[in-house]
Amino acid sequence: MGTTDDARKKPKSPNFREPIPLPDLEAEFDRRTANDNQIFAEEYSALPGTLGKEQAEAYHSDFNTTKNRFKNIITYDSGRVKLTPIPGVAGSDYISASYMDGYNVPQKYIAAQGPLPNTVDDFWRMIWDTKAKNIVMVTNLQENNKQKCTQYWPDSGKKIYGDIDVTLVDAIPMVDHVTRIFMVGKEGAPAKREVTQFHFLGWPDFGLPRSPMGLLKFRRAVVTKVAPKDIPIVVHCSAGVGRTGTFITVDAMLEMMQAEEKVDVFGFVSRMRENRSTMVQTKAQYVFIYRALLEQHLYGDTEVEVANIQHYMHKLRTEKPGTDKTGFEIEFGNLTRLPVDRANMRAGNLPENISKNRVLMILPYDTSRVFLQHKAGVKGSDYINASFIDGYREKDVYIATQGPLDRTVEDFWRMVWEWNSCSIVMLTELKEKARNKCTIYWPETGQKTFGEVVVSAQGEDSFGDYDLRTFTVTHAKEGKARTVQQFHFHGWPEVGIPDNAAGMIDLIGQVQKQQQQSGNGPITVHCSSGSGRTGTFCAISTVLERVKAEGICDVFQVVKALRQQRPHMVQTLDQYQFCYQAVVEYLDSFDHYANFR
Repeated sequence: MGTTDDARKKPKSPNFREPIPLPDLEAEFDRRTANDNQIFAEEYSALPGTLGKEQAEAYHSDFNTTKNRFKNIITYDSGRVKLTPIPGVAGSDYISASYMDGYNVPQKYIAAQGPLPNTVDDFWRMIWDTKAKNIVMVTNLQENNKQKCTQYWPDSGKKIYGDIDVTLVDAIPMVDHVTRIFMVGKEGAPAKREVTQFHFLGWPDFGLPRSPMGLLKFRRAVVTKVAPKDIPIVVHCSAGVGRTGTFITVDAMLEMMQAEEKVDVFGFVSRMRENRSTMVQTKAQYVFIYRALLEQHLYGDTEVEVANIQHYMHKLRTEKPGTDKTGFEIEFGNLTRLPVDRANMRAGNLPENISKNRVLMILPYDTSRVFLQHKAGVKGSDYINASFIDGYREKDVYIATQGPLDRTVEDFWRMVWEWNSCSIVMLTELKEKARNKCTIYWPETGQKTFGEVVVSAQGEDSFGDYDLRTFTVTHAKEGKARTVQQFHFHGWPEVGIPDNAAGMIDLIGQVQKQQQQSGNGPITVHCSSGSGRTGTFCAISTVLERVKAEGICDVFQVVKALRQQRPHMVQTLDQYQFCYQAVVEYLDSFDHYANFR
């Protein structure tokens, strides 16, 4: 019998139980996402469902019902963490937490719910009983005005939880996570133990992170600090199944990728669900796991320790066999492969805003654009072609913007005033190659009024590659005055890139010094379009901060993150190579890489 046309058209579902070899991962991902994630939906619904009540006696016991945050998240008896019972207290060996195997490591993780007010003491008993040294927290305490997890640690000093005392030793904040270090002791125990909590803040209240980059970066931070012998790792969100299952699966599958060059997401999640119900709680989380694995597969690990930078640079300059492309060209090509998110540029494309853009290709993304205060009755008055850009430790460290046009000068100064920016970095001349690149938006002497903002020139000094102009900026209605400094960099040639990075490195240092004096408003950075040189300045600043703090350089991931916040940041291969050149020149200014810090 011949097959019908319909039978031929329907894409054949893969065998979900078959691991996927890495060379096929991109094609398999595309196949699964086709027709509105049709095959992903089939794969997700083929995962094991909830086991029967007889598999979860402790969970269903009357003594324990108040210890469960949710009625439908079931801790099965086979995998549950059993606490040392408290004599005479029924059910005191129960906590809503389940062991999970890692990749080839039995009971590598504990998947736990976020503590409730009545289970915080139990949580610390679990940490003590299981000798866990690391906690991975993938929820905020509150989200969308709902309590997701009770704060189970002290903000400072020491706090007692039952017979366990916990002292906060250090808290190290980063853009999207905080690392906290605790000393934990128990009544009658001779020695205290160090416990590290890695708290990921980059998960939005609804849905998923826009990109898996943040979670991959967070996972790298965890992996670099956790020794393989230090298990179990306690992972929790609110219920201990959704984000918790997502993190555990990504971690285990990245290890499998490295060891076997294949992944088995379906098999791994199925096995987790034998110990705890609904691990990886939504189809969207399941798809996100694949996205994270694909991201890692396509772009790899571009972190390099500064001691190895010369060797890495040699690799980047060399043509890769069989490609006739250098490592630089391949890395930069991977960046330009990432599509510009046109649907995320609605504001810049509105009829009332279109004339405020210098280059129509470079519009701010709606999700990171700088909003101005709306003027009553003026359509589009909240718009300026400017984007918030994250730094190394903090969000929104920079405002990346275009060189003002005559018609946007007033908006530019409104932005500087409203967002309390006290440093402006200008990386273009007013004219280059006989074309206007930026309008003169400041008074050379005396004062000028732009709408309600009054700008007074207070003098100009020249330093090598840049001029420093100082302004007093006042608001007509608010009356308060501020000092704003503009660093006008002249070291960028009309064509190509500077011969060396010394001027740029010096400029970055001077801007940071000024920031320390003026408080921490965002640094406004502009060239002409606000992407090429502007992106390069933000990239070098961010990369060098990490080099100083950790001795690690990752130009690719920094530029990739910039491009997700504003299109075309670091626009050319030349500019991309210049970022690396700046790192090498910075390190060369020290005698010996290994001890430059």
